[in-house]
Amino acid sequence: MGDPGLFGPSTVTWHLHADPTMWIAGITSLFLQSLHPRAVAAVVQNSRFQQDPVGRLLRTSRFVAVSTYGTTEEVESAAAKVRKVHRTLCAHDRRSGEPIRLDDPELLLWVHCAEVASFASVVRNAGFPLSDEAHDRYFDEQRRSAALVGIDPDRVPGSRREMTEYFQRVRPELARTGDSELVVRFLHRPFRDWRLQPVNLAYQPLGRLAYAQLPGWARTLHGRSGLPQPVAEAGLRGFRCFGRAVPDRVRYRWPSGYVPRAVERLGMQAYPSLTRLPAL
Repeated sequence: MGDPGLFGPSTVTWHLHADPTMWIAGITSLFLQSLHPRAVAAVVQNSRFQQDPVGRLLRTSRFVAVSTYGTTEEVESAAAKVRKVHRTLCAHDRRSGEPIRLDDPELLLWVHCAEVASFASVVRNAGFPLSDEAHDRYFDEQRRSAALVGIDPDRVPGSRREMTEYFQRVRPELARTGDSELVVRFLHRPFRDWRLQPVNLAYQPLGRLAYAQLPGWARTLHGRSGLPQPVAEAGLRGFRCFGRAVPDRVRYRWPSGYVPRAVERLGMQAYPSLTRLPAL
């Protein structure tokens, strides 16, 4: 066996992160993250996501891919770059005017929890066979990802119960703001160039589908109802069926190719597969 990296084929993370509905889950997590006023202010004031929407999405997806399937050296290198960015950038709170550090542990914890909770929820709702025990194990495994960006793993929810308690604790801090509205509009219609309006039209069903996967309390805070749940559920499962119909050797080579490289290191048994989910 070669270097399994941070997780390896014996983890829930290895197989869950290969599901095609992770694309929808990633967008859902951005909708959720935007409800934290300080976190979204830091993004809006430092990111060029409106000028480079595809690049922003690909950079995020590549970090998830390398942290899941990359070698130990690749993971440590990518994490060091993220920590450096967080150390060097800052923003200001639009309400108080106080400075916001991007490496604030509370903000990092919020982004982590919004991300992994969305990943697990959306992929499970799409039909991925994630048992309650595997769901708990996934959150426990994701403490390793949290540590990469500088979060104390002992402070990170490691089960469904702990994740629920975290969101209950942080919910009073969440709100709809001008920045969150900017992000929501962007995630529904990311391309501003009039020449790319046909791409917007093709993308919009995905944005609406991702928004519909938010918890009910999050949609209430955003002030938008979204798609009816039966439509959202059918759309999500349809997207998963379509994605799984693409041959693995094709699907896993885009956009980053980390899965095929992991298979080259570890052998064919490293291909993500529902049949290889760890028995719990």
